[in-house]
Amino acid sequence: MTAYLTRRLSRVALVGGAAVAAMMLSACGNGLASGGGEKSSDKGPIVLGMLTPLSGSSSAIGPYMKNGAQLAVDEINGKGGVNGRNLELKVEDEACDAKSATAGANKLVTAGVKISVGGYCSGATLPTLPIFEKADVPMLIPAANSNELVKQHKKNVFLINGTGAQQSDAAFAFMKKVGATKVALMDDNTSYSKDIADTTAKLLTGSPALAGRESVTAGESDYSANVNAILKGQPDFIYWTGYYQEGGLIIRQLRQAGYTGKVMVADGSVDQKLVDIAGAEAAEGVFATMTQTPETIQGADKWIADYKSKFGAAPGPYSTQAYDAVRVAAEAVKQAGSTDGSAVIKALEGIDGFQLFSGPLKFTPDHTLSSGGFQILTVEKGKIVLKDTLQ
Repeated sequence: MTAYLTRRLSRVALVGGAAVAAMMLSACGNGLASGGGEKSSDKGPIVLGMLTPLSGSSSAIGPYMKNGAQLAVDEINGKGGVNGRNLELKVEDEACDAKSATAGANKLVTAGVKISVGGYCSGATLPTLPIFEKADVPMLIPAANSNELVKQHKKNVFLINGTGAQQSDAAFAFMKKVGATKVALMDDNTSYSKDIADTTAKLLTGSPALAGRESVTAGESDYSANVNAILKGQPDFIYWTGYYQEGGLIIRQLRQAGYTGKVMVADGSVDQKLVDIAGAEAAEGVFATMTQTPETIQGADKWIADYKSKFGAAPGPYSTQAYDAVRVAAEAVKQAGSTDGSAVIKALEGIDGFQLFSGPLKFTPDHTLSSGGFQILTVEKGKIVLKDTLQ
């Protein structure tokens, strides 16, 4: 009799457990465990998601962005959070790879993020747009800036960095300023790099003129064939629009081939590793188009000190943009009085004058910065420093 009752009770427990599990699965299917568009509890932390390269050839940038964002989160939480709730940052690796970024975006949506504050490589960021859009998650992109991002016309996408078109305008202005006559363009055929090269090429119709174009394959170690091909056009100015890993090698091989003209790189190459790879001698005098870096921001000494104190290392490229992305996200949630995606998007569109490192914020109808903020940096004695504000 005791054994019979035991079996009966066990069966009841199993059936009851299955019913509870079914109810939980049904709840998940109805959106209770969904991402930005969910209507569940308005208590607990507001989760922000960040995709940034923590592995791969651009992995040096990832910690800068992650730490910059975390610094903003900690400061905001230290002042009481947003609408009485703390912020929480969840980070996934984009690896500058579309497959990795897509997987990371899906993980962030599953984790219930309300706003995305990441995106470094444009080619990796592009495929995440529909993922966040479907989940009703607004995106504040601090680094990726290909015009292809803007051309998607996603209502949830906002760029905190200047666009590729704005970068091309700055590059062209500097080329004219230094008297370049024949400009050659080199890219790595990624969305970001090719976009800047294409846009710049359209500007080189008079003086300076386009002296040639060359696309390389990222990840190789020998670009001598590309270097020799580009030098046939006898350029006096070469603009590399890819990332620092290949950029450093190309600069070194250009100098080894005897090229003595001017070299400039786009913002994806702005990192000390560019100098390390090229070698200090070959990199000396190389220019770069770039939005603000911590070292080029007047009055940023305290911010830099706070960053160093917290993370035990100096901030680098895109740390301030990631910091500002979190601050803008917090401001939008505060103004919206909600984490609902549509309400946050409306608040972002209405922001006017919120102070960023790059200046007062007001988004254009395309959700880009009103002013790109690009300036010219240069390598001087092995360090990347400000050369020209282009003001």
